[in-house]
Amino acid sequence: MKKKLIILAGPTGVGKTELSITLAKQIGGEIISADSMQVYRHMDIGSAKIKKEEMKGIPHYLIDCLSPFEEFSVRVFQDLAKEALEAVYAKGKVPIVVGGTGFYIQALLYDIDFTENDDNMEVRMELERIAQEKGAHFLHEMLGEIDSKAAEEIHENNVKRVIRAIEYYRLTNEKISEHNELQRQKESPYDASFFVLTDERERLYKNIDKRVDHMLAAGLVDEVKRLKDMGCHRNMVSMQGLGYKEILGYLDGEYDLDQAVYLIKRDTRHFAKRQLTWFRREKNVIWMDKRMFQYDEEKMIGFMVERILEGSG
Repeated sequence: MKKKLIILAGPTGVGKTELSITLAKQIGGEIISADSMQVYRHMDIGSAKIKKEEMKGIPHYLIDCLSPFEEFSVRVFQDLAKEALEAVYAKGKVPIVVGGTGFYIQALLYDIDFTENDDNMEVRMELERIAQEKGAHFLHEMLGEIDSKAAEEIHENNVKRVIRAIEYYRLTNEKISEHNELQRQKESPYDASFFVLTDERERLYKNIDKRVDHMLAAGLVDEVKRLKDMGCHRNMVSMQGLGYKEILGYLDGEYDLDQAVYLIKRDTRHFAKRQLTWFRREKNVIWMDKRMFQYDEEKMIGFMVERILEGSG
């Protein structure tokens, strides 16, 4: 018997958090975050981290469990998420994985193998040198020449993943996009119900803009200043997050605050678009356009519970 697993994914700012808590209350669930930023301590505002009182008594995993100086990768996520799953199952509860990082969700759902080629540091060091000397854009174009699909999926700012994809090709003569596609064909070891929450694009973009304004009002600049004073800098994985790298640029005098805010809003909208593109490629996804439910949470929960019970049948 496969164990039950619920996934609630979707673009940033669509309203996953509130819905996941109501669902958890309804079905006896506990929440595992699949967010690449909420895992870090001291990074609350820019990550739109859920507050204790907003959890409404529902246990949350993978929040505040790493220092900003630690690297959070898909492999670290897999390890931590599997531990969390076992903890939830041991209580007789249902795990609900919530987040917008499709790559992480997919890795957990299909137990994808990310075996590293750590024994060949030469290739990696050469690519890291190219990134430093010629920049992220040049490196991303290199990837585009050998694996256009991977270049579409991986943003050029994610230098680590770009390097990993080129390195994989050089060491195996196989495109990483093809390798990942084969891994995606694997059958999930879970009895999963995979929901993707979405909304009309203009409404979603307005929500993103409002959310960024709220972060600024809540003290995002001071939060980034504190992190900088702690020794955090732009080359760290944690500081690559949306909102953090742009404010760092402002604090370093590269542009004014208005430009930083413009960049955060623009790049967050682009990110939401890429998230939706990723989820469209996923198989066996249950799409939930909020307009179909007249934005009524009760109707959305009713629909989800029905589909979860169908999946168990």
